Parts: sequence; C-alpha cells; structure tokens
Amino acid sequence: MIGLEKKLTLYGFNNLTKTLSFNIYDVCCAKSEREQKDYIAYIDEQYNSERLTKILCDVTQTIGAHVLNISKQDYDPQGASVNILIAEGNLSSEHIDESCNQGKYSVQLRNSVHAHLDKSHVTVHTFPEYHPDNSISTFRVDIDVSTCGEISPLNALDYLIGSFESDIITIDYRVRGFTRDLEGKKYYIEHDITSIQDYIDDTTLTRYDAIDVNVYQSNIFHTKMLIKEIELQNYLFNLDVYELPPKQRLDITSNLRKEMIEIFSGMNIY
Repeated sequence: MIGLEKKLTLYGFNNLTKTLSFNIYDVCCAKSEREQKDYIAYIDEQYNSERLTKILCDVTQTIGAHVLNISKQDYDPQGASVNILIAEGNLSSEHIDESCNQGKYSVQLRNSVHAHLDKSHVTVHTFPEYHPDNSISTFRVDIDVSTCGEISPLNALDYLIGSFESDIITIDYRVRGFTRDLEGKKYYIEHDITSIQDYIDDTTLTRYDAIDVNVYQSNIFHTKMLIKEIELQNYLFNLDVYELPPKQRLDITSNLRKEMIEIFSGMNIY
C-alpha cells in the first residue's frame, strides 16, 4: 500500500473505499461554426468508447486490479461512456475471459467470482461542447477510479493525465469508511498522504500551476492544475499560426487563457 512503511495486519477484508475523481479539460480555438462542428467530430472519433475502454483497461492493469465486466456506449450526437467493474487479487482463466488483453475489450464472467464488487470500478464520461458565438470549444472528460481493498487508485494518476490533452485538471481523492486491525482498532485511512501532488510525476507538475484544498480530518484531498504555457499552434484547429497576423494571435491566446482561468477558478470573467 502506498505510503505504508509497515503494513497493517487487518482483521478480515480491507473495506476502506478509496475514490479518485478527475475532471480533465482540453481547450481549442475553432473559428467558424463549421470548424467547431468538425472539431467536435474529431474529438468524438479520437475518444470514442473503444479507445476509452483501452485507456480504462490500462488503468486497471496499472493499479494492479483485474477486469470483471465492461459496459460501453457512444452517444448521439456526441460523447461516450465506459464503465468497468474491477477486483483485486489473482483471478484464474476459469473465472474470467481476459479478452481485454487481446484488444477486444470485452470480459465475460464464466463461474462464480469471489470478489468485492460493490465499490470497485472505473468509469469515464466525455462531454465535447461548443457555442456558435464563441470561437473557443472545450472537451471535458470525467473519470472515477474507486477501489475497495489493497489496490490504490493513486497509482493511475500519471497515466490518466498523460492519456488526454490536459489543459485544466481537477482531482479529488477521498477515503471512506473504516477497517480494523487484529485488536479491533479502527483505521479511517491506512496510508500516508499530505497532497495529491505527491503522487504526480515532477516532470508533469512543472508544466502546471497547482493548488491544494485539503480537509485532512475528513480524509478529503483536492488539487487543481492549470497549464502554464500556451503554444498557440497546439490550440488551433485546421489552421496554421503563421497564417494569422500578430494581433489576432494575441487575441486568440488571450481568449484561450481567459477560458482556462474561468474553468480553473469556476468563475466567469467579464
């Protein structure tokens, strides 16, 4: 378990529920309504349910869990959802068809699986959006990794951040419930943590401004991250930065930054 120098000997199953929740935003400049619709179609194709399933299967492997069941859906006109039930421990081929490893991304239970399923899951939902009166379009991804037992969702942090074009990231981590040691003493958290940032690679952190809002007595941890540098070409859809005059480049950069700050702060700037 992350942060434990000496592993606790528990009575029965470790039933602490550890939940990691993400909101990841990608921001783009698409000038015309046609370009905005093309951007949404591009994002919808890039992050369809098949690719999202692959990402969540990789997350499951990263945290040391096993896939039990997959549900996925693409939506009309846009967006997708994937939900994966997971369990810790070694599951034999008698119990599970691990076709997730074969590129099919579907898993069927064969026999009774003795696993704790009530709160162990990985989910993702996507929300591409634009407005015809605004040249800035956004793509939001909501991800939840919830585990019960020894496995920790914090191990998935770097992989998830790297799997998406992340301009703004909000992360919540909470430990719920309690577990007991052999003497019956209750533990409301069984690993050390002072900040979610401690579990993010230093190279990644250097690219962002980050702040924490933590409630330690309730085992609630919150981190917000905002990309520091805007390389304008990376934010233009079907447009070369050198086709734009300097003033227009400055205006677009300003609008992009305004959009990011509003999302990061949760407040509109007028």
